[in-house]
Amino acid sequence: MAKKSKKQQQQSGGTPATVALTAAGVPYTVHAYEHDPAHPSYGEEAAEAMGVSPERVFKTLVADVDGSLVVAVVPVAGSLDLKALATAVGGKRAAMADPAAAERTTGYVRGGISPLGQRKRLPTVLDASASAHATICVSAGRRGLEVELAPADLAALTEAVSAPVARA
Repeated sequence: MAKKSKKQQQQSGGTPATVALTAAGVPYTVHAYEHDPAHPSYGEEAAEAMGVSPERVFKTLVADVDGSLVVAVVPVAGSLDLKALATAVGGKRAAMADPAAAERTTGYVRGGISPLGQRKRLPTVLDASASAHATICVSAGRRGLEVELAPADLAALTEAVSAPVARA
C-alpha cells in the first residue's frame, strides 16, 4: 500500500500531531469525544469525557518567556507556574502568550493546541509529573481529540525539557 503524504493524512481525518506520531513510528491511541463549547475547561472536559484521571491529561499552554514563545505541557488538574517555566528555559520573566500569537505560531486553535506537529516547533517543557505515568493524554490538534502516549515518547518528539512547572 502506498504511503500517504502529510496532506493526504490530514485530509483523511488526521491532524499534524497524529501525522507526526505516525511518521515517527510512535505508538499512540486516539481518543475522540464530543466537544461542548459551553464547558468551562477544555482539559477537564477531556478528562471527564475519556474517563481518565485529570492527573494524566495534560494541557498545552503557550507562554512568552523574555520575548520568545515557549510551550508548557502541564496536568489539567493544576496550573502553570510561570516563574518555574522561565527558570526551566533559562529565562527571567514569563507571561501567558497572546492567544492569537499562539494560534498563528502553532497552527492550532486555542483549546486544541498540541505539543506535536506545530507549524513552528517551539521550545517545550513537560511537567516532571508526567514521568509518574505509563501514558498521558495531550491534545491531538483539535478540540474533542486527544492522543495517549508514553511521556518519554512525547518528550523525545518535542525535544522537551522535563521540569516541575505545574502547581496544584
